[in-house]
Amino acid sequence: MDDPARALKEMKPRKGFFIGIDSDGCAFDTMEIKQKECFCPNFIRHFRLQAASKYARETWEFVNLYSKDRGCNRFIAVIHALDLLRERAEVKARGVSILMMDGLRAWMKRESKLGNPALKAELERTADPDLKLAYEYSIDVNEAIERMVFGVPPFPFVRECLEKMEKAADVIVVSQTPGEALEREWKEHHIEDHIRAIAGQEMGTKAQHIAFAAGGKYPPGRMLMVGDAPGDFQAAKANKACFFPIVPGREEKSWELLHAEALDRFFAEKYEGDYERKLTAEFDASLPERPAWRK
Repeated sequence: MDDPARALKEMKPRKGFFIGIDSDGCAFDTMEIKQKECFCPNFIRHFRLQAASKYARETWEFVNLYSKDRGCNRFIAVIHALDLLRERAEVKARGVSILMMDGLRAWMKRESKLGNPALKAELERTADPDLKLAYEYSIDVNEAIERMVFGVPPFPFVRECLEKMEKAADVIVVSQTPGEALEREWKEHHIEDHIRAIAGQEMGTKAQHIAFAAGGKYPPGRMLMVGDAPGDFQAAKANKACFFPIVPGREEKSWELLHAEALDRFFAEKYEGDYERKLTAEFDASLPERPAWRK
């Protein structure tokens, strides 16, 4: 079977620096519309949560938008949201049975490329009903996104940052969105020429994307991940890379700061240290770990 991540692994440095950029909620203001209009309705429908739809929606939005799990892989999000729902008193009071999805959990433990191609291959091999449900859900989400999400431009200052980045850095997209959607969105707004590669969920985790494309090819201080979720920070630090946060709710100001100040610091190799720690501390404080109903 051909390696989906081969293009990343075979990438050769052309510039002295490397920058990875997340897409949904980071470069594009698409998190709210995708999660609320595409993911959540299909989560409720496929996992039979109609009788607890109010709580299913609240839980889904907490996991995917308003918590430290923001930006996680779609299948990880399903499991986490189901587990949170299972413990909620309101859901128990309504007698709603929450699926365990043991087949999906087992697949996720043995597979790192948590995307539809790998899931489809495993489903064809095992015919596991949990994998069938997860695959149908994921396909319907993709179709909903294709119908619903268009005409959403990059955040202000994204274009200016990309133009500045490409002069000194090899830039790639690092995302857990399917590659097909990423290609469509970056091409729709004519910014794909600023980047060397688009890495979606089919190529592995975000940490793997950075490792494949940049590991051992650039000094750690010359590697930067730009993201809006704690998972982006973790992917950066797993590769000893710097991290610049796009703070949820303050995206425009974050991109303006990156353009006006932070990129210059990064290219001058004066980004690490107190400056980075201050930004990441502010970012960490912006997203809660525990949902309000647990307090």
